[in-house]
Amino acid sequence: MEIEIWSDVVCPWCYIGKRRLEKALADFAGRDHLRLIWRSFQLDPAAPREARESLSAILARKYGVSLAEAEAMNARVSALAAQEGLTFRLEQARYSNTFDAHRLLHLAAAHRRAQELAECLFRAYFSEGAALSEAETLQRLASEVGLPAHEVELVLHGSAYAEAVRADEQRAQELGIRGVPFFLFAGRYAVSGAQPVALLREVLERAWRESTRQEPQPVAVPGMGTTEDQDQACSDRSCALPGSEHAG
Repeated sequence: MEIEIWSDVVCPWCYIGKRRLEKALADFAGRDHLRLIWRSFQLDPAAPREARESLSAILARKYGVSLAEAEAMNARVSALAAQEGLTFRLEQARYSNTFDAHRLLHLAAAHRRAQELAECLFRAYFSEGAALSEAETLQRLASEVGLPAHEVELVLHGSAYAEAVRADEQRAQELGIRGVPFFLFAGRYAVSGAQPVALLREVLERAWRESTRQEPQPVAVPGMGTTEDQDQACSDRSCALPGSEHAG
């Protein structure tokens, strides 16, 4: 069974959602028969390729708040991440374009290393202050998961997998996805946002048992909406597209 995951590697809720999904899968009986597919979703395709500003400065400007208020926002999401065993150092985060990182994830998928590379990308951005638009950073992370150096070089200095990234984003648009993370189980059951482990496990087990529905079915959670309702930027368990005032 396939589990498709639309995410961006600079979205804090995507990292939290990844960890929660892993917990849901930890003791799942059919785990060896699951295939996780990482789908590209750029929250900000127009983000600069050079990391010039801190995440706090970007948040402050976007929301019209003080730097201190933006830092408080980061502190809140960092505290939530800590509950999942993650260490966020958002004061070090270097916001930049993620297109090449997404292309590299497609290369990793071809070598069955996408899950490992996604973890490295998230960790590098949220815990180590790495700029994920820099070729040197991406080469280092690709090396950590064992990707062939010459193939990584070809990707980063060419256009390989550019169409694959755009195809993922086009499919997201067709599915009505406006925020990430977004999980699609068996092509039928959809969960939007970094939902609790229990909810993810419930949907996982249902998708495993059932195979009759042909269209994705958004799963509503008390106090939450479905995909179409998630317009808040990096709040309410998801990060949204530009136009919804996302914050990466």
